[in-house]
Amino acid sequence: MLIAEAVAAGWELSAQYVAPGVEAVDGAGRVHQLAAGVAERVSDTSTPQGILALALVPTPDPDAVLADASFVVVADRLADPGNLGTILRSAEAAGVDAIALTPGSVDATNPKVVRASAGARFRVPTVTAELAAVSGAGLRLLGSSSHEGRSHLDVEWRGRIALVAGSESHGLGDDAPVDEWVRIEHAGRSESLNVAMAVTVMCFHAMAVRRLS
Repeated sequence: MLIAEAVAAGWELSAQYVAPGVEAVDGAGRVHQLAAGVAERVSDTSTPQGILALALVPTPDPDAVLADASFVVVADRLADPGNLGTILRSAEAAGVDAIALTPGSVDATNPKVVRASAGARFRVPTVTAELAAVSGAGLRLLGSSSHEGRSHLDVEWRGRIALVAGSESHGLGDDAPVDEWVRIEHAGRSESLNVAMAVTVMCFHAMAVRRLS
């Protein structure tokens, strides 16, 4: 359950609203009992779990987060909440230190982002930052591309890096201020992968390389 994940990750929850027959979550704040049918009316899902909670969203300092990170994923103007949630889930599993969203990206508190992240939203520091700020923190920017740059099998993934993925419709602009372009090596005829899939592939390859160093 996502509320239990938030509690385990140390987020501050002030109140929880519980439908009849549903157990409250320890540590998730004061319990308020809902009347029958209320959870279904206020939830944005078709099959709600019958419990809602109010959480104080942490606002980590972007400069401090980027200064401490050695492996960052940057979502540049990403629009789809499902994609961002999947990226968060994959990034957390691959040991990424932080997620940076450029201005204009989907809100990381969007309920669909939180659900798609399967709890990773609570565990991976997520900040808003321009590409220039990420680079200024000393991270080497690797721009994801469907058609140019070196194969992800040949790129140097060690050191302090930031993998930059562009929007679903336009990708990264050719003039994006990245240090190197990287593309996923393909065996089949498909020209490109969904952005969340592409980030997942590269994050796990980077994890394997970094562990061997």
